[in-house]
Amino acid sequence: MRRGVFSQGFLRWLLRLCALIPCVTVLFLLGFLIVKGAPQLGLHLLFDTVPPLDALLGRRPVWDGLWPACAGTLYLVALTMALALFPGVGCGLYLAEFAPPRQAARIRLAMDVLAGTPSIVMGLFGFTLILFLRHSVWPGANTSLLLSACCLALLVLPVVVTTTSEALEAVPGSLRITGAALGFTRRQLARRVLLPAAGPGIWGGIILATGRAAEDTAVIMLTGVVANAGLPAGLADKFEALPFSIYYISAQYQDNDELLRGFGAALVLLLLSAALLLCSRWLEKRFRRRWQGVS
Repeated sequence: MRRGVFSQGFLRWLLRLCALIPCVTVLFLLGFLIVKGAPQLGLHLLFDTVPPLDALLGRRPVWDGLWPACAGTLYLVALTMALALFPGVGCGLYLAEFAPPRQAARIRLAMDVLAGTPSIVMGLFGFTLILFLRHSVWPGANTSLLLSACCLALLVLPVVVTTTSEALEAVPGSLRITGAALGFTRRQLARRVLLPAAGPGIWGGIILATGRAAEDTAVIMLTGVVANAGLPAGLADKFEALPFSIYYISAQYQDNDELLRGFGAALVLLLLSAALLLCSRWLEKRFRRRWQGVS
């Protein structure tokens, strides 16, 4: 009996230790990054010696600040989500409401395979696509902001599809019965009842996909990002992005001040990702409280 109680107590403490290790690790990493990066936060980190208004309006280039990388990241994320939003939500809706069981299983398998594709492989796909276009129908094809956005859209597409499908499947069946009783067709029911009901859950997945697109480095390294490109001039041009700036600074820094600037850039990206994650969690919690009664 004592041996059984001892085993249970030992197992409980072992599980607590296993839960404590990742928490302590995350806190250590966050603390280290905050200590190194927080003193660097400020207008100087973003704009260097250029007046902020001139930098924001594009009157003067910013060479040693993070503003071009921040702007490039915003352009990249916006274009990525514009490309992924409609097919992702549409595929998730079809998967949850209209697809036959066999076809739904095949689509889920395809999404699982796409979700498991390493980002570096997606970057190689984009780079290979450009080489194919150069030697076939488009001799002037080159890596660019548009190519990076297309590859990132493929990378985050499974997140949007899966969250949309799960959010729709979690909507109470009583809503479907009520809609059918009111004479709604399946299209009307999906558009006017199910999508609004599942809206918070879908938006939570979209925000998670946005954070994923903002953080990725491997894809954009092979498809268009460069250092010191300045503000994005167009979809067919090179651009800067925060993840690549962090990588470039950490690999090429010349002195301690430049390294600390890399820590500041990492903290800016972390704050952006944390804001997206908190927003996603809030939307998910709101969805659960509204439709499932979970507090």
